[in-house]
Amino acid sequence: MKLFLKKIHKLNQGYTIIETMISISIFLVVVMTGMGVLLNANAVHRKSQTMRSILDNLSFVMEDMSRNLRTGYNYHCFVSGDTIPSSDNSPIMDDPKSCASGWGIAFEYAFGDPDPGVTNDQWVYYIDGTGKLFKSTQGPYILSNFVQLTPNEVVVNTTASSFSILGAEAPVGNQQQPFVTIRLVGTVTINNIATPFSLQTSVSQRLIDV
Repeated sequence: MKLFLKKIHKLNQGYTIIETMISISIFLVVVMTGMGVLLNANAVHRKSQTMRSILDNLSFVMEDMSRNLRTGYNYHCFVSGDTIPSSDNSPIMDDPKSCASGWGIAFEYAFGDPDPGVTNDQWVYYIDGTGKLFKSTQGPYILSNFVQLTPNEVVVNTTASSFSILGAEAPVGNQQQPFVTIRLVGTVTINNIATPFSLQTSVSQRLIDV
């Protein structure tokens, strides 16, 4: 009977300080683990959203180039030895020029002035040495006319990316339409983590040259 009463008395005393500390420690471990998982999931979600936004931007850039090239004409490819801005203020950009792997392209906009003497109305897309994509609607002669199309998080691989033009010099009356292939390969860096991307599209000139 005395032993039973002693046990009842001990139970009425509640938890000891050690039991309380152990319980709090276990609770903190569980909470910290859950917080870590939650923060990691949130970081992954933010990265995914940022990546999605950047890839949507790149897709829009590809669509913009495709649409304008499709309705343009007199495609001129920039190859090794050409420069941006061009030091030759002549209608050379009106001269069609094909290439297998160029770093830029100039062409006459659909609603531009077809006069070869007008040298500041060609549209130009090009990839510079730092891996950024630029666009100008006023020819290739003034660097300040160019605007950057790709965000700073995007670096285009200048070796793997290219503008390819087939049949640009084809004479009037032939049955082959000029054909342009654009390939953009590079990386998107977010929070010091680089994610590769690869985009490619092909465009056939809509203007009939027969």
